[in-house]
Amino acid sequence: MKKMWLNNRLKRAVIAMTATVLLGFISSCSNDDDDNNDGGGSGTSHKVIFKAQVSPGSTITGAVYGYDAINTEANGLSGTSWTSPEFTAPAGAVMVNGGVVGTGANANATVKVQVYIDGQLKKEGTGSGTSLSGQVSYSF
Repeated sequence: MKKMWLNNRLKRAVIAMTATVLLGFISSCSNDDDDNNDGGGSGTSHKVIFKAQVSPGSTITGAVYGYDAINTEANGLSGTSWTSPEFTAPAGAVMVNGGVVGTGANANATVKVQVYIDGQLKKEGTGSGTSLSGQVSYSF
């Protein structure tokens, strides 16, 4: 039962991130000060790493990360921190997305998700509560 619940949470996270990608693509004509969004994707490839951390006593249980609509799931995680393998977002990629789910130790538990592009921290997302969920996206 717990595994089914976790899989459902991870599926919802994938759906939410896919929706974020689509909305980001649709609104790519607008300019966000935090992102280098020129509406056409990146002209070069980029090295990408996602990192996540939860507050003490909490646990990361799953993650999803990738670029555009290409996502990778990491299931069966445990611990208070997680780092994705480094991957390359190819030239022409519009956006990268990453998110984690987990169990908070209490209502004040927190999760922080960061995206590093070519070795530099570009953006951070947070969440809180006993049912932790955090995500971050970055548009090229």
